[in-house]
Amino acid sequence: MNTAQVHLAITRLERATVVTVTGDLNLASYPSLRDGLLKIATDAPDGLVADISGLVIDDSSLVSVFSLVAMRIGDWPGIPFTIVAAGAVHQLLLGRHVVDRYVPIRADLAAATAALDQPVRRRSEHTFARFDGASARARDFVTAKLIEWEVPELAEDARFIATELVENVLKHTTSEPRLRLDLRRGVCTVAVADQDTRPAMLLERLTPFEPGLGLKLVAQIARVWGCSRSWSGGKVVWAVLVHRPRTVGHRSAE
Repeated sequence: MNTAQVHLAITRLERATVVTVTGDLNLASYPSLRDGLLKIATDAPDGLVADISGLVIDDSSLVSVFSLVAMRIGDWPGIPFTIVAAGAVHQLLLGRHVVDRYVPIRADLAAATAALDQPVRRRSEHTFARFDGASARARDFVTAKLIEWEVPELAEDARFIATELVENVLKHTTSEPRLRLDLRRGVCTVAVADQDTRPAMLLERLTPFEPGLGLKLVAQIARVWGCSRSWSGGKVVWAVLVHRPRTVGHRSAE
């Protein structure tokens, strides 16, 4: 993949997707590198490693792109991210701009892959045919999975989100909605993919009787939500819910 003056070559490994980044990082290529890594991350199932050993960095401040990518990937798709920087110059540059606070930096691929933080992750997805009962099927799917994963307290909000995202696909595209659930460290992501590249827009319903709960509700109940382009084409609309352990109240001493 050529992005301005940057080239991204993808290799799929058992534990991660490796992106070898070459070319020149400058003001013109910064947005393309950022967007390219984010798109690739949407299809990286377990982790993302960016090997920048062959990247020429024209302006040292532009290495902030990797901090930004790390923060965005942390929200969606919630996978671990590491960087390979074989040269001492690159390592010092990344350290000077505190990129290492956001993403592990290693000198070789083996070390970067080993540094991927991979706690137990649960994932399930299903593609629903376009028919009137698709939203109900999606709600049943969400309920069953979150009960199976022992986080039923997230089910109500997750059902609302899944319903809205599935109905948006049915209403605004010709695609079959592909619903994906992820649970990692108490963070649950509800995501729906389709083949339409038009971004999801935060619009309110014109009347109370219009179908769909509205992305406004999604934005209100999710910790964060967004719309990302997919490397394989189309887009993914996602929302993140956080499992908050119940706390037991107590009375102050009298």
